[in-house]
Amino acid sequence: MIYRLRIILDSEEDVIRDIEIKSDSSFEDLHFAIINSFNFIGNEMASFYLSDINWSQGEEITLESFTDEKIMKNTNLDSIISDTQLNFIYVYDFLKLWTFFIEVVETCDDNKNSIYPQTIFSIGMIPKNAPEKRFEEDKVESDNIDYCEDEDLNNYY
Repeated sequence: MIYRLRIILDSEEDVIRDIEIKSDSSFEDLHFAIINSFNFIGNEMASFYLSDINWSQGEEITLESFTDEKIMKNTNLDSIISDTQLNFIYVYDFLKLWTFFIEVVETCDDNKNSIYPQTIFSIGMIPKNAPEKRFEEDKVESDNIDYCEDEDLNNYY
C-alpha cells in the first residue's frame, strides 16, 4: 500500500510537495524524502510530531534518540498512521525551525513500475531563509504585574 502525503511549508507563500511512499517505510525514509523534495542538504536534526486536525503538537519521533523516545528509523509509517492519526508536524533544523504540516491525503495500491518514495506534485520554491515564527505573547493581567520605579531598579543592583 502507498500513502500519498501533502507536505506544506509553514510560510506565507505556497510551498507544497505531494509525496508517495510505501506504508511499510520508516519515518526516517520519509525524512529523507522530504529533505530531497525540498532540496535541503540533510545535515541537520529533525523530528516528526503526531498532530491532530487543529495542528496541535503531540508525541515526538526523533531522528536520533538520547532517551526512550521513538526513533525515525525504528518506527514504520503504518505503525502510526491510522484513521485517527493522519496529521503530523515535521521540524527540520532546530536553529532555523523549518516547519512543515503533513497530512495523509489518501492510500492506494502501489504501482509496480514506480520507485518509492517519489514526489508527484510540487509548487513553490523554498525561501532562502526559514520563515519567521510568531509566537503568541503570554497574556498577563495588569493587576498581577508588580511595577517598580527606576530608582528601585538601581537599588536592586
